[in-house]
Parts: sequence; C-alpha cells; structure tokens
Amino acid sequence: MFSINNLEKINIFGVYVHAVNLKLASQFLEKCIELRQKTYVCVAPVSTIVDCQKDKKYRDVVNKAGMVTPDGMPVVWIGKLKGNQTIERTYGPDVMRYFFSLSQDKGYRHYFYGSTPSTLDKLESNLKNTYSRLDIVGSFSPPMRDIGALENQEILNQINKVKPDVLWVGLGSPKQDFWMVNHRDKLDVPVMIGVGAAFDFLAGTKPQAPVWMQRSGLEWIFRLCSEPKRLWKRYLVGNSLFVFLVIKELLQGKLFKIQ
Repeated sequence: MFSINNLEKINIFGVYVHAVNLKLASQFLEKCIELRQKTYVCVAPVSTIVDCQKDKKYRDVVNKAGMVTPDGMPVVWIGKLKGNQTIERTYGPDVMRYFFSLSQDKGYRHYFYGSTPSTLDKLESNLKNTYSRLDIVGSFSPPMRDIGALENQEILNQINKVKPDVLWVGLGSPKQDFWMVNHRDKLDVPVMIGVGAAFDFLAGTKPQAPVWMQRSGLEWIFRLCSEPKRLWKRYLVGNSLFVFLVIKELLQGKLFKIQ
C-alpha cells in the first residue's frame, strides 16, 4: 500500500529530492487529498539545486516540502548514480497533464494562482478542450510582488471558499516556494504545488522544447534561446556551478554513495 511517508529521498548537494516518477508523484498527491493532509510540493530542476547552495532559507523551504520532484534530467542522472532506478524526470508540465487526466474520473478540484490574466484564460480554455471533465474552480493572477510578500486575505478567503483539492502555483522559483510556505497554514487546500512556467507551456504562450531535448537534458539551451535576457544567468552561471559541484563530489568519492 502506498504511504506518503515512505518516499525515498536522495541528497543532492544538501537538497533532498524524492525518488519519484509521474505515477508515484500522483499517488502522493492523491493520498494527501484523501487524508486532507496539508502539504506543499516543490519541483527541483538544476536551478533550484544551485539556488539552494546560495540561500540557506530557501534550502530549508525546499527540504521541508512534503515532496520535492526531480524536475531536470541532470537531477535524475545523479539520483540513478546514487543507486535509485525508480527515479524519473517529474517535470511540472508533465505532472499537470498526468494529474489532470487522472482527475477527470476522480473529480478533483483545481485552482490556478499566478501568471497573467490572459495566460490564465488561455490555460483554462486549452485544458477544457483537452480534459472536458476537468473541474476548474477558479484562478487568480496576482500583481508583481517581492519574494516573501503576503497575499491579501480576501484572495485567500476566495480560494478557501471554492474548496480546491489542488492549488497550482505558477510564480517561478524561488518566489512560488516561499509563497507556498508563507500561506500554507492560511489555506484549506490539501495540496499546493509550484510548477514554474508550466502555465505558459500549457497555455501555449511560451514554446516548449522538443521531447528529444527534454529527455537528453538539453532543454535549457532551448529555453535560453527563447528568453536569453531573462534566463542567461540561470543557465550559463547556474549550470556552471552545478557542474563544479558534480566534479567536486566525484573527486571526493561522494557521488556514488546513497545518502
């Protein structure tokens, strides 16, 4: 029997990523909904692992999540090197698609928080066309705020009033992760999950890398070419630091140990 407390964690440079795949991640979400157990879920691509090296508060936020999914292929490869063969890329947009398909028969209720009004409109339209029985109970596009800013209580009340089972948060990391922590106790939603740019991908407002690039760990090149001004630092500087951390652990003989 599946237990939300038995998911294996893999230590990747001090960030504890769960050894999950789409099926296991969805089972976790379902169990939390069934138990009405409040939790939040972070997705962890390379950029999250790198950001956690520079910010202890952020690392604590990620490590206290109910589940941290391996969002990037390099994270998956390290998980396999550390001895876990169950781990697969559990990418925000794919988690959404998988869980929406499942939700049509289960009747789970969904709320979307983040992005722009036009993106949310396109997202809901696309989802209704693809998942005709998906129960979308609301959405909200917040104004631009600093990391750690609190939401207006009226908006939180509106979310609680429509009783979603899953609150999808699309603010980008690390902002979405701090938002979930700051509002976890104020919301009656069982599951909150930060999914980064997934709203844009599913809405069709941003292009998504071809599947072969996603599977080969080259998606970052596609995204960098799509948004160079916004993403150059994340990928060129962040990826370089990640490679340095990998080499460091290799030289210390740590990379092949299960921690």
